Amino acid sequence: MALPPKVYNFLCACFAANGAALFGYDLAVISYVLIAKDFLQTVGMGTGIGSPGYNENFIGFIVSSLLLGAFVGSIPASLIADKFSRRTAIVCSGLVFLLGGSLQAGAQSAGMMLAGRFFAGFAIGMLGVLTPLYQSEIAHPSNRGRLGATFQLFIGIGAFVAGWIGYGCSVAQPGTALEWRLPLAFQMLPAVPLVFLTFLLPESPRWLMIQGREEESLQTLGRLHARGNINDTFVQGEFDLMRRKVLEEAALDQSWGLIFSDRTNLRKVIYGIILQFSVQMTGVSAIQYYAGQIYQSVGFEKDALLINSINNVIGLLGQVVCVMFLDRIGRRPPLIWGNIIASVCFAICTGLAKQFYDEVGTKGQGIAFVAFIYIYNFFFSSCIGPLSWVYPVEIMNTAIRAKATALTTMAAWLANFMIGQISPIAFANIGWKYYLVFTVCGATNALTFWLLFPETKGRTLEDMDSYFRNHPWIVPGANVEAVDGRTREKELADNAVEKDAGEKPHENRLESV
Repeated sequence: MALPPKVYNFLCACFAANGAALFGYDLAVISYVLIAKDFLQTVGMGTGIGSPGYNENFIGFIVSSLLLGAFVGSIPASLIADKFSRRTAIVCSGLVFLLGGSLQAGAQSAGMMLAGRFFAGFAIGMLGVLTPLYQSEIAHPSNRGRLGATFQLFIGIGAFVAGWIGYGCSVAQPGTALEWRLPLAFQMLPAVPLVFLTFLLPESPRWLMIQGREEESLQTLGRLHARGNINDTFVQGEFDLMRRKVLEEAALDQSWGLIFSDRTNLRKVIYGIILQFSVQMTGVSAIQYYAGQIYQSVGFEKDALLINSINNVIGLLGQVVCVMFLDRIGRRPPLIWGNIIASVCFAICTGLAKQFYDEVGTKGQGIAFVAFIYIYNFFFSSCIGPLSWVYPVEIMNTAIRAKATALTTMAAWLANFMIGQISPIAFANIGWKYYLVFTVCGATNALTFWLLFPETKGRTLEDMDSYFRNHPWIVPGANVEAVDGRTREKELADNAVEKDAGEKPHENRLESV
């Protein structure tokens, strides 16, 4: 018996999200690697903070070289995806990641480690574009948020696995090469199915439509949304709307100039860049990359890695909550309230961290610091992180989606690179005051989203252009009707029925919803 269409869609999205698991794993594992003595000796950093040869700048670059690679990999991903297909580009990224993972696990010097981090990052940069792109283009309007949120969910799964493997190796093999080589080798596992099984997935129907392969596009829509039935009314309605939109866009310049010459396209790219940059300014990467040092600074010398592994579990729970409820709640409320709570948590953590830098901190204050980091991580994972992958890709039209997503994702890697590079220096020089940056940014993020970011829940990808062209820049006070995804799907089906019956379809209504 064939799976229900939305279950099948969800499973396809989860498979593609293996690419996010690679990012999540690398994101989390480095905090365990950086405090392994054998690793530090291998890359010429002595035995740790304060030892001869230890250099905060170089440690920061080991972390941030992954993000530098991701930044570079974003544009090639969009070019391959547009030229050769979304699936082909995903396979290419998996191959590059296997190269990067092999270099890291077998590193014999600092240069080899940096090369491995760069190539792994290059692949992650590709997947940061390709996975949300593919997920958005196969989804129903009513569950596009759920499918897109699996990207952050699999980041959490990757971090969860990395945390416990890293912790287990630090306990079982302290001071040995296996303490860090085994966790780095394990990261290659999710890349294997991406390389060998991706072509079993259906291709993006929108990419097929762009290529003029309309019959294949219709067959794929039927496979994705109606158990293979191409005569299903929703499939017919969706196909008709998609075809009209692609034909409309075909008359336009298909180069990068289409992004910068059209005010609405440029506005959407700016929104995506703001959102991706704002995520890093909540402090998430500083906590993830330097967790060992951070927890040690508030009195947990022996349990820092265990605390971080538990934090990965909390993040995973938050991501599950997001997948379950995002399409019901919408995009604006999680972004606004998630950032408000993040700001409050960091404000409290700032005061607690100051006590330890003044050498008067107590065990209770250390526990409180950890508790508020856990609260922060839950709300980041359920409200902020997933939206950074869902919102930018869903607001773009088909003609620019791959290229525009590459630009917005590059902003994520650039901000991530910045945080990874400056955090060890900031912790060493200004200590607890560094947390004030994230306190302020959380509050300004919330204000920005409240003022500027329209709600996109329930709308089809083809609706987004007319929606943004007609939506004012300032959101509060704008008279815009909310859309339910299931209602939108029914409208598409009804439109197909009316067209088959010889009646004129409600094109004006479709364009204005």
